[in-house]
Amino acid sequence: MHAHLSVLTLAVHDLQAALDFYCQGLGLKSEGIIGEEYENGAVAFIELQSGLKLALWPQQSLSLDSELALTPFCATGFSLGHNVGSAAEVDAIMTQAAQAGATITKAAQTTFYGGYAGYFQDPDGHLWEIVWNPCWEKS
Repeated sequence: MHAHLSVLTLAVHDLQAALDFYCQGLGLKSEGIIGEEYENGAVAFIELQSGLKLALWPQQSLSLDSELALTPFCATGFSLGHNVGSAAEVDAIMTQAAQAGATITKAAQTTFYGGYAGYFQDPDGHLWEIVWNPCWEKS
């Protein structure tokens, strides 16, 4: 397998509320909810970068499509990392996320490797790390 991710799907409780958080709160771009004419088809796609989209899909729909039982969300199952170019950018995004309704789980601070990072949860509890790593270029 040649790993090339094109879509990251987050299961959400309320599709419109999740879309509002990411678009109105964080300033990401989407063409809105599509697929509402299909049973369990409503979804929203957000362009993250060229060739990579974030899909927001109701948890019930993902459960039915994957044939897996509904389970409670687990915030520590994975995190999404957003690498930025400076510690000031980390602070700005953490502030923006908090103002949009995110829960700050770990305030931005200096890391053990000499970078700077903080964590927040979106309204559905998905964990994001906002990080400046001086060893990495902004991606």
